[in-house]
Amino acid sequence: MTQFLPGQAEAIAEVNALRERITVADIDTMSLILGQAHTHNAWTDKQVSNELLKKAYDLAKMGPTGMNMQPMRLVFLRGEEKENRLVPHMLDSNREKTSAAPLTAILANDLDFYKNMDRVFPIFPDAASMFSSNPEMARENAERNGTLQAAYFMMALRSVGLDVAPMSGFDPKGVNEEFFGGTNSTVNFIINIGHGDSVGVYPRLPRLDFEAVSEFK
Repeated sequence: MTQFLPGQAEAIAEVNALRERITVADIDTMSLILGQAHTHNAWTDKQVSNELLKKAYDLAKMGPTGMNMQPMRLVFLRGEEKENRLVPHMLDSNREKTSAAPLTAILANDLDFYKNMDRVFPIFPDAASMFSSNPEMARENAERNGTLQAAYFMMALRSVGLDVAPMSGFDPKGVNEEFFGGTNSTVNFIINIGHGDSVGVYPRLPRLDFEAVSEFK
């Protein structure tokens, strides 16, 4: 008789039930999230609710990561708080668009993520000590898995009807000092979030084809 982990039978049943309902996303969903989505540089006046952000996070947190690591941390900024604390650290080319966005998020990686490993990966009791004894390995895994989570979060934001504009043009030292002083978190990148005005959409730039990036061994 097969020995299951606690909760494994329920997980198997959940996956089987899902596959009975749906096996592939429809074309409109694919288009909304990636296929025809664009980075936005102009925004409507419609505000972004905290409830919608939570809905997107609750979806994104289900995305797979190595050992279920969850190093991503989020700081959301609006209005004067954003204008006074974040905008001065953006590159000149990103200041105006960041000011105009109804909401901006700093996506950071917590290098102490392993302190939650007993909660998020209980099947490996020694996971936390493995990382605490090797800070470089902890950093590498925080950056890798935090970036995975950040990508999931952007796709989740699109799936709940929001638009996004990721940016890496900012002073990381200044952002870290302003927002993460006294912590072991470091900024990864920054995204503007809102309901995009299509007037700010640019022509789509080329992407590399599958054949250009893939090889089979």
